Amino acid sequence: MRKINEIFYSLQGEGFHTGTPAVFVRFSGCNLKCSFCDTQHEEGVWMSDEEILAEVGKYPAMTVILTGGEPSLWIDREFVDCLHRMGKYVCIETNGTHSLPDNIDWVTCSPKQGAKLCISRMDEVKVVYEGQDIAVYESLPAGHFFLQPCSCSNTAETVACVMQHPKWRLSLQTHKLIEIK
Repeated sequence: MRKINEIFYSLQGEGFHTGTPAVFVRFSGCNLKCSFCDTQHEEGVWMSDEEILAEVGKYPAMTVILTGGEPSLWIDREFVDCLHRMGKYVCIETNGTHSLPDNIDWVTCSPKQGAKLCISRMDEVKVVYEGQDIAVYESLPAGHFFLQPCSCSNTAETVACVMQHPKWRLSLQTHKLIEIK
């Protein structure tokens, strides 16, 4: 059984896969308590893998995004294998503080200040910008680096930071800007 906050179909609004139709499996619970988090961690229902897969299967998208809360607290290799058997491309959005199964197709690491990273594979790094020094993240082993305004509130500062650090690209929460889930 896994605690699910919600499962829904939308467009990925952030990072490398922005604009891609995807099924989002949002898990409840996290080991960190970030002030800007948009998940109600107390809410959620316990679902079996079969129930989760049945819900995911209702939607035509090939991409599934495991998110949270912190999805690494809830998933394992077998769960990802089940999604692969359905023909799904499995992405995860993680804070990187817990190990991940090695069969995930795309890893988005969103590191948080002061949290120790436990993963060595990441395809993209996505930092929610609150004025922190982003240079500490530039040596992470990722191919893509995104800086995102915090809840669309500090866009000018984030743009200025990206202009000073051209390794990074701006990521906007386009789902919020176009008012979709």
